[in-house]
Amino acid sequence: MTTIRRFSCNDLLRFASVNLDHLTETFNMSFYMTYMARWPDYFHVAKAPGGHIMGYIMGKVEGQGESWHGHVTAVTVAPEYRRQQLAKKLMNLLEEVSDKIDKAYFVDLFVRASNTPAIKMYEKLDYIIYRRVLRYYSGEEDGLDMRKALSRDVEKKSIIPLKRSVTPDELEYD
Repeated sequence: MTTIRRFSCNDLLRFASVNLDHLTETFNMSFYMTYMARWPDYFHVAKAPGGHIMGYIMGKVEGQGESWHGHVTAVTVAPEYRRQQLAKKLMNLLEEVSDKIDKAYFVDLFVRASNTPAIKMYEKLDYIIYRRVLRYYSGEEDGLDMRKALSRDVEKKSIIPLKRSVTPDELEYD
């Protein structure tokens, strides 16, 4: 049976194999530790019965006013554990924290424009493409900013798509 729990410092020594996927962004240790310290409710790991890490989700809450939102920094599942709805469970957990605990208006994430399987999965989870971010990934590949409105956004203003693409320097970072 899969166990989903908060990510711990010990997990930093065990999750490298999950990050081997070429579509998964890998960060330095201090980046992961900052997320564990500042947004522990947004950082979870899924473990198999033998203790192997199956996947994880890392995120945060940010913004101001109607831009107050949960953000998925990374969600990844090891290839041998895919197609078991694990990413969906991890996403649901982050959405629940964003909605019920932090009272966010929406959840957003960025995905490579070429990552069709991920885009389709997010669309099945009711995310919409809010805008295209030109050369978001390493100044080369475009990213898609996808969003899902939460219960606080009654009028669903947060998911009205922009009609034009933006550049990374136009993004709002809080």
